[in-house]
Amino acid sequence: MPHYRMFVNALARQSTIRIALAYQRTVQHRHSSMTANGEPVANSDESSLNTLPLPDIRTSPMPNGNGSHKSSTVIESQPKRRVSIIADAPMIGGASGGAAGYDNLAYEQNPRRKISQTSTHSHTEIGPARRRSILKEPSLHTNDNESDRGSTHSYENYRQSALDVLNAKYQGHQHQPPQSQDGANYVEDSWIYTFCLKCRGEEPSESWEPSFWQKVFPYPLCPTFRTFSRLIVLILIGLLLWIVAFVIIGDTAAPGGQLFSLVVLTVAANFGGYIISLTTLPRLIGMLLVGILFQNVGWVDLDGDFSKVTGHLRKFALTIILTRAGLEMEPEAFKKVYKTILKLGIVPWIVEAAVMTVMSHYLLDLPWMWGCLLGSIIAAISPAVVVPCLFRLRTKGYGVVKGIPTLVVAVAGVDDALSVAIFGIVSTIMFSDKGLGYQIAQAPVCILGGLAFGVIWGSIARIFPEKGDAYVVPLRTLMLFAGNLVAIYGSEELGFEGLGPLGVVFSSFVSNLFWCKDGWEVDDNPVSTAFEIFWMIFEPILFGLTGATIKINELDSHTVSIGAACIFAGVIIRIFITAGIAVGDRLNTKEKFFVGLSWMAKATVQAALGPVALKNLGSDASAEERKWAEIVQTVCVFSIVLTAPLGAILISITGTRMLKKTKQPQILTGWRRSHRPSIRDISIIDEEEEREDPETPRDKETDDNTQSNAHLTNLSYTASK
Repeated sequence: MPHYRMFVNALARQSTIRIALAYQRTVQHRHSSMTANGEPVANSDESSLNTLPLPDIRTSPMPNGNGSHKSSTVIESQPKRRVSIIADAPMIGGASGGAAGYDNLAYEQNPRRKISQTSTHSHTEIGPARRRSILKEPSLHTNDNESDRGSTHSYENYRQSALDVLNAKYQGHQHQPPQSQDGANYVEDSWIYTFCLKCRGEEPSESWEPSFWQKVFPYPLCPTFRTFSRLIVLILIGLLLWIVAFVIIGDTAAPGGQLFSLVVLTVAANFGGYIISLTTLPRLIGMLLVGILFQNVGWVDLDGDFSKVTGHLRKFALTIILTRAGLEMEPEAFKKVYKTILKLGIVPWIVEAAVMTVMSHYLLDLPWMWGCLLGSIIAAISPAVVVPCLFRLRTKGYGVVKGIPTLVVAVAGVDDALSVAIFGIVSTIMFSDKGLGYQIAQAPVCILGGLAFGVIWGSIARIFPEKGDAYVVPLRTLMLFAGNLVAIYGSEELGFEGLGPLGVVFSSFVSNLFWCKDGWEVDDNPVSTAFEIFWMIFEPILFGLTGATIKINELDSHTVSIGAACIFAGVIIRIFITAGIAVGDRLNTKEKFFVGLSWMAKATVQAALGPVALKNLGSDASAEERKWAEIVQTVCVFSIVLTAPLGAILISITGTRMLKKTKQPQILTGWRRSHRPSIRDISIIDEEEEREDPETPRDKETDDNTQSNAHLTNLSYTASK
């Protein structure tokens, strides 16, 4: 008990000290001296305001067992110092408004709510950033490890110390270092500083680093120690895996082997995508260009027997693309606007596919079936291009009032499913030697079979595993992925290639529907996150391989020019058709044309299906058939190169001019928000709530506050001892 009482007394003394220190902060330097009994002496120029007495805690009682213990702690004996944690002076409301801002404990330095309609401060203003508090003195932690304390930096200290060093070095070589108009340091004004900051990502927590790191690798020109160590770990993991693969496989995994070349191509494509992403263009453009570079420089050779491996990788990537398309359709939103989604998804797709079929037949000399095959591929939309651009527009408040982002992305999912299904049907008819009845049965069997598979497998995924299982997320992810792979490969073996892709999309949609009913949310679905990670792995593989199929010295200029004309003709006609049929959808003329423009980008489906026709040709195929297959492949690749960057640029530029902006831009919160957003970040449910009036209306309570506070000029409070 004595030890317990001593512990309680010590805590009480510490609490009293903290209260006194907090009290001193509220009076804000106004106590220039202290009397013997601990009372403050007010400044003569502030006599108009009443001041608060500083309590004497030298003899304040502390509770103990008998209630007779007295604390001997004396606040006056502590060294006096100026204390301030306020970045800017408070807002002045009157003659003494500044003093009131410091003295009033209830004064809001940076208010986040609007008191009245005539308030000078807005509830949307966050106010000046708060500086680091100087209440925490380093001298209080003399027992800490000196090296650890010096090596763990907060963001501000980490940034400022490095910038001081850089500016000092620059000024040492210049007699009069250039300054910006606002007096900022030269290093912070330089273009290389801005570029390096753009390349860096924000760290979620403080980073430990050796004491010499900033001297050798200054901020922000060099990566943090955390980034450097992460890169070293990834290199070591890759090296160890390569050693194991070399021991097991042999020469194929050795430098110069095809497997080694594929790994190098994937890593380089990922880096190329990162470089392109700094310009806000889609990453897949950089990946595709890296593949083209590797092929034409001679750094990669994936032909021969290894083409079977690349074919299976394409099927895996296609399965992931279609699974994500199904998981990203919000069931409740689809119920509300399914007529509009189906109308805008099917009719423009048919028109663009028909235009490509006719023009390729007459201008590229393709047979009608080969023209249909090319049209079914080119008419697909790429969510990989559309979603990031719409995400940036939505965060700024553009188009959310009428649900345009959700409409565009939902149609893209339907469009992809339709393209892959029709491609499978046409491909089966082209490369099959069975009778007419079998070919006629392709369409109904593929459609009905795909829908049936989706319902059955989606229902199974709801029951198994049980929703309360601790491993429900990895089990659902693997089960859905394995089932969809079986659908893709099984439909191909059965001779109904269109059945598998449609079944993959529908099974993913049905699974997501049941999981949402069980309590999961569309924007908080861990299975979708798992497939997003899968896509981050397969995206550089898919687009790197697609780019590697292009050999510039073998390209026919006639094929490239006519193919580009066919692509843009189909896109332009589709834009006008979309604007023409979007009647009764509450969209004005500008919004209709924006929706059509956003569907011009091609990428994922074209990369996955473009080379398939050439791979399906057997050894007995004629030279003319190979020529047709090469034309299909070339047009598909150039459709990505031409439309993906152009589509991303047009969406970003026209979105701010053709869409209406809400007064309160959307702030997207949640555990999944990252620099690579998904379609799940766009929800039509949230947009329905804002559809009536995006502006904040005047309310009765605010008007009443305005009337009652009209006679108040400032905030202050008085107190007596």
